[in-house]
Amino acid sequence: MDSEHAARPLEGRHILLGITGSIAAYKAAVLCRLLKTAGADVRVMMTPLSKQFITPLTLATLSKNPILVEFFDPENGAWNSHVALGEWADCYLIAPATANTLAKMAAGIADNLLLTTYLSARCRVVVAPAMDLDMYAHHATQQNLRRLAEQGVGIVEPQEGELASGLTGKGRMAEPHQIVAFVEEMLAEKKKTLAGKHLIVTAGATIEQIDPVRFISNHSSGKMGYAIAAELALRGARVTLVSGRTALPTPAGVERVDVLSAEEMYRAAAAAFEEADGGVMCAAVADYTPVEVSPTKLKKSEGEMTVTLRRTHDIAAELGARKGKRLLVGFALETDQEADNAEAKLIRKHFDFIVLNSLRDPGAGFRGDTNKVTLIDRRGHEELPLMNKRDVAVRIVERIERFFER
Repeated sequence: MDSEHAARPLEGRHILLGITGSIAAYKAAVLCRLLKTAGADVRVMMTPLSKQFITPLTLATLSKNPILVEFFDPENGAWNSHVALGEWADCYLIAPATANTLAKMAAGIADNLLLTTYLSARCRVVVAPAMDLDMYAHHATQQNLRRLAEQGVGIVEPQEGELASGLTGKGRMAEPHQIVAFVEEMLAEKKKTLAGKHLIVTAGATIEQIDPVRFISNHSSGKMGYAIAAELALRGARVTLVSGRTALPTPAGVERVDVLSAEEMYRAAAAAFEEADGGVMCAAVADYTPVEVSPTKLKKSEGEMTVTLRRTHDIAAELGARKGKRLLVGFALETDQEADNAEAKLIRKHFDFIVLNSLRDPGAGFRGDTNKVTLIDRRGHEELPLMNKRDVAVRIVERIERFFER
């Protein structure tokens, strides 16, 4: 039974395959066949222009389902409900996705059945962009891709190669087997690979009080740490989430410990780490805190005001010094000499690997729903493309799994 499931990883899954007007539409025939071979029930939706590149008859034969193009069948008036289609699908895969379709998705425009169904879909949505290299590199297209990623749309990065224009560069749609692998991984039920492991995750910003009104903090939303905690729990780990101030709900199956200051986070993290198998240091912890906290509001006066600061506990470094053979993952948010600073931090704090992101990368950093990171260990670097923080968390947790497999 297990070997049969492994051979058909999409068994019982409903895949809605959207095809737009790109020369890469010819690959949709192979894509449809591979989805069917993997066990999926496939329904195909086409834009009117896409029919100029591949025939509905071809795709109807391969999918074994009628092809959907218009809102209703002009022959008998049968209505193709975009709402019902969105409810039916486990995944809405748009491949190829043209620059025009991506722009309309990002703007919420619904002027055909494919786009109207996108706005109605409750399932995971995946796009495989396909266009010429200058169109792909254009600021507007990149902005649209970032916006879609922030909304949770999975993006299968296009490949570099020879394009229909005769130019060579990035914009070629990923190969069908790569797209199917992306969908399979996204829909795969999480195996409890981390059952029996106890991991702590620090997340969010600390609050360093100056007086009853004012404080020192930063822009961290906690989204990255919460996504990691959620993914660890999905894979069976017992998770203790030591959280600074945030508006995020507690992930399912996660034990949450709320703190405010760096000192409170240090105490909670150190206590939880004593019996843990490892930790992920994702919080944005203040490096300095006021030496004195005024019990009353500091009043404005003539001249300047000076607040004397002292160093806080370096939580990651102190846990690293006592970790032994346990796992410790660090984060580095840098604005210059990013890789050098992250590598130095990796060694100095005894991390097993470190997650680097730069504030200079569009779509990365605080508050947003996307991130662009590089995973660094003593063997080298793995640079990831811009993706939703939920998907970044998956890649980080996969590394954690490999650590415990050793």
